[in-house]
Amino acid sequence: MLKFANVQLPKVPTLLSAFITLLNDRLGETIVFPLLPFLLERFTNSGGTLGLLAGTYAISQFAVAPLIGALSDRFGRKPVIITCVSGSVLGLCIFAITVSLNWDNLLPAWAAGVPLMLLFTARVIDGISGGTAATATAVLADISTPDNRAKTFGLIGVAFGLGFLLGPGLGTTLAKFSVTLPVWAATIFAISNLGLVIWVLPETHPPASRSVLPRKRELNPFTQLALVFLNPQLRRLCLAFFIFFMAFNGFTAVLVLYLKQAFSWSPELASLTFVVVGLVAMIVQGGLIGPLVKQFGEWRLTMAGIGFVIVGCLMLTVATDQNAIPVIFSAVSLLALGTGLVTPCLRALVSRRLNAAGQGTILGSLQGLQSLGTFIGATAAGFSYDLLGQKSPFFGTFGLLVIVLTLVAGSSLYKPKTI
Repeated sequence: MLKFANVQLPKVPTLLSAFITLLNDRLGETIVFPLLPFLLERFTNSGGTLGLLAGTYAISQFAVAPLIGALSDRFGRKPVIITCVSGSVLGLCIFAITVSLNWDNLLPAWAAGVPLMLLFTARVIDGISGGTAATATAVLADISTPDNRAKTFGLIGVAFGLGFLLGPGLGTTLAKFSVTLPVWAATIFAISNLGLVIWVLPETHPPASRSVLPRKRELNPFTQLALVFLNPQLRRLCLAFFIFFMAFNGFTAVLVLYLKQAFSWSPELASLTFVVVGLVAMIVQGGLIGPLVKQFGEWRLTMAGIGFVIVGCLMLTVATDQNAIPVIFSAVSLLALGTGLVTPCLRALVSRRLNAAGQGTILGSLQGLQSLGTFIGATAAGFSYDLLGQKSPFFGTFGLLVIVLTLVAGSSLYKPKTI
């Protein structure tokens, strides 16, 4: 049971609501993402456009991340999550309607760019309301202690893994009937998530722990990041967090397009790689992360995870028509293992340096770092794919991950202090 203000709050509904919110955040992407090049092929086959589409969501999320974190620290987690999930429902509805309509019969030739504009608009709306993951993470931080925080944050990985397991499988199954049906399924799940957080989720951030809203200047996302990087206890780890997601989300933005164009993979085969990712991530973060942290600690596991991602990324570059299936599935297994270790452990390393009152703001800043990294990485990877070759994003990721490895290694020199 959770306690604040002498009130007993049930822990199971809290964990369930946070988990479903995190799962919705993933399913909204993973149901559609493996099918995105196939959904958009009547609009574009450009890697740059796909990268920008992913980046638009991320940069919109980045712009409001400090505000989302500050609002959750000031007014509580529940109203913020309700608002964010509502925005996700709206964004998904616009996206679903856009890819479902036959625009050739609706628009003159000179207005052919309207569907893409609507898709970008949908991603902006979804991105602006994309504080669900950060606020749900703050909920998990509220109900955990420093000693079990990495294990509790493992729920993020379980949701991530389950999203990759269920999303591609569901998307591929529904796409057999209609390629647009998976988008509607994601919309329905988001509506269900909204009902859950309205009627089931209790408030986990007690009034006594709430802070006043910062000044407008302090809600500038770049101001927030500057404050994070000026603190020597957070600087290296937060920079590593930023570069890691810039690298990882960069090349994954064009991965399905790469599989489709380089090896002529079908939606079913491309989606199966994400099922493997989900299965491995669930095993690692759902069952192994707790014992592994006790045995090795978050720092060593983060280092090992980065190493696995590096190896998996390099394996993608040696795939050929003859060995594509075994090499690519082995590579994505290593990628899943690596991210399954890095994501909760790196968050926990940062969280250990924070007090309870600042969790929402800093975790919101981490979400901002992840979003900014995704925007830069996805956009750069998309244009690199078009201009420098299909494998260039993977080589770029390798170089960035070497930098991440160096930063995390150096972070062990700093003694953690709560700030």
